[in-house]
Amino acid sequence: MNPFVFQARIPRVVFGAGCLQQLEREVDLLGARRALVLSTPEQRISAQMIADRLGTRCAGIFDRAVMHVPIETARAAREKAARVGADCAVAIGGGSTTGLGKAIALESTLPILAIPTTYAGSEMTPIWGITEAGVKKTGRDPRVLPQSVMYDANLTLGLPVGLSVTSGINAIAHAAEGLYAQDANPIHSLLAEEGIGALAAGLPKVVASPGDADARSQCLYGAWLCGAVLGSVGMSLHHKLCHTLGGTFNLPHAETHTIVLPHALAYNAPAATTAMARIAAALGVSNAAQGVFDLASRLGAPTALKDIGMPSDGLDRAAELATTNAYGNPRPLDRGAIRQLLQDAWEGKRPA
Repeated sequence: MNPFVFQARIPRVVFGAGCLQQLEREVDLLGARRALVLSTPEQRISAQMIADRLGTRCAGIFDRAVMHVPIETARAAREKAARVGADCAVAIGGGSTTGLGKAIALESTLPILAIPTTYAGSEMTPIWGITEAGVKKTGRDPRVLPQSVMYDANLTLGLPVGLSVTSGINAIAHAAEGLYAQDANPIHSLLAEEGIGALAAGLPKVVASPGDADARSQCLYGAWLCGAVLGSVGMSLHHKLCHTLGGTFNLPHAETHTIVLPHALAYNAPAATTAMARIAAALGVSNAAQGVFDLASRLGAPTALKDIGMPSDGLDRAAELATTNAYGNPRPLDRGAIRQLLQDAWEGKRPA
């Protein structure tokens, strides 16, 4: 057996349809009395619902969360938290909102209570990301790991089918890279396989019946496990590519992960055969890269970067940025091969 180091970094998790009824208790357990509720502009209604539940314990709402956490938005949120005297942040939404909470926590002691409404998984990680001058910077810091996470499948029933699929495949990416991470370990590898399997089984059910609460719960369960993997082991080529494409070209987060993942897996396949076999088994297919591509295609997700706004004349710069300050990866990075990977992803080719 290969040597490994295992360390758990998992927030308190409250899971179950209807568990939002326990919100007040969870805020109390944080020792908080003035919560700043965070959301995107589109989820202002959800934020107001949380604020109404908290009553006098709500210090205000900040509803300006956006993709990739622009530094200007992060500064505005920090200033509001200080101005209203917030002693915790309640983030309801997907990775953009959780990421904004992390940006606040990075420069303060505010604890975060996350209420995910997508399958992004950011709520389970100490990873933060802030975009400044067109470059997305990421890092790990225990201060930004939410202290409590509430997974209520009822809150995901209205998640559009298309976003459900891309958000779910985004979560699969976390687990897939965890299986060949330099610091992979047996516990998180088991979580990764279970998470991939749950999402591979649950997403087609959600597409067939978006209001199926059991299918939504299955996907949320898978997203939790995949997020826990991402929060405990390192990231590799796939995440570096997606951070580069998202931060520099402002591409939609989940769609970018969905499109890039099959090609990143194909690139790493020769150097990570055991991990690829486990990913394929969890998906119920014979080839990991093709299995992810086919799952996305079958469920109606985008498969080409050109279809989500990536300019063809940006591929050279993306390849350059992705091979600069690169994350650890099982296969050495070859700029020419990475450029071809991006070309294939831009065109939407099925991995060979």
